[in-house]
Amino acid sequence: MTHGRTGRMPDNGSTALQPRLPEPPAWLRWLPVLYVAAVLLLEPVTPVDWPVSFVLVAVPLVAAFAHGPVVVSAATVFALVMEGVLAGTPCCAGRPVGYLLDRHYVASYVCTALVGALGTILAAHRIRRERTLADVRYVAETAQRVLLRPLPHRIGRLRLESLYLSAAAHARIGGDLYEAVPTPHGVRLLIGDVRGKGLLAVETAAALLGAFREVAYDEPGLLEVVARADASMHRRAAWLGGAETAERFVTAVFAEIPAEGDVVRIVNCGHPPPIRLRDGEVRELDSGRPAPPLNLGMLVEEPYHVDTYPFRPGDQLLLYTDGVTETRDASGAFYPLLDRLRSWGPLPPEELLDRIHDDLLAHSHGGLGDDTAALAVCLLPEEPPDA
Repeated sequence: MTHGRTGRMPDNGSTALQPRLPEPPAWLRWLPVLYVAAVLLLEPVTPVDWPVSFVLVAVPLVAAFAHGPVVVSAATVFALVMEGVLAGTPCCAGRPVGYLLDRHYVASYVCTALVGALGTILAAHRIRRERTLADVRYVAETAQRVLLRPLPHRIGRLRLESLYLSAAAHARIGGDLYEAVPTPHGVRLLIGDVRGKGLLAVETAAALLGAFREVAYDEPGLLEVVARADASMHRRAAWLGGAETAERFVTAVFAEIPAEGDVVRIVNCGHPPPIRLRDGEVRELDSGRPAPPLNLGMLVEEPYHVDTYPFRPGDQLLLYTDGVTETRDASGAFYPLLDRLRSWGPLPPEELLDRIHDDLLAHSHGGLGDDTAALAVCLLPEEPPDA
């Protein structure tokens, strides 16, 4: 698959990522050997005026697809030697020894040497390109870990797991975002989707995450957190300027799970509604009162409101971006998230996101068309006090 993907975010203590060159498939690495073997099998059974050994001129080029310049150079020397051996072996289709220096064979030697030189240059250029690509992907991975830093698996009574898949080729970073912040007011969650793609979307996601991490701890109410985030997005859009200022928006869901009191408070800013999973029941937490995305709140008088839902021990909250539900199969059908959740039954957060991850790739045949993020949060039973 050519799409960047991170799957579940790694632990904070995981080994630092290092640039690695892509490993070519095994069949491509062995292709030069198979190519030479095919020539050796054909040579004895072809007529004298059909010198199949001439096709050995392509061996260096075949080797350049998967190997470095040293191997390509060695393949060139090997091809030259094999051409001479086949041309000077009388047993090959009754060919006399004099064919070794026949002008046609000499021309073949020269062509093989030239193709070998070009193949060596091609292999060196390919290696440089692959190193550059590996460095770019390494930088993207590092930026991903800074922007979407790994979430702790446990915050108080909450068990958390996260998933991120990028549809961008050769990169693992995009405009989808999520965060979880423990505060004196409870654990506050955010998931969002920046309009647009590319570097501007990544910068906007970073700005929103920075604002949320700051205000989530300071503001006593969830509405105040949303208002501050909306103001931050509006200032950023105005600072960027241009005719599309009003179109630079972010859909998002803000959630708050207090340390005491088994409820979840949600402010939905034009985003797909969260899903609560409880004892086999799958319910979208949608109040039916639509709210605008961030940076569009100034268009209505009272843009945002808090909805409160019961959230008992054992309940699970699934936050996700529209990259999940808008993933299409070969026939163009959208991914049926609710049906899948109902058919799978209760699953712990880690297994749930693993199942969604694998099922999305299977549904789309590896052809994700949009960035995808998801956050699963389960409320654990309260631990009894020590005796």
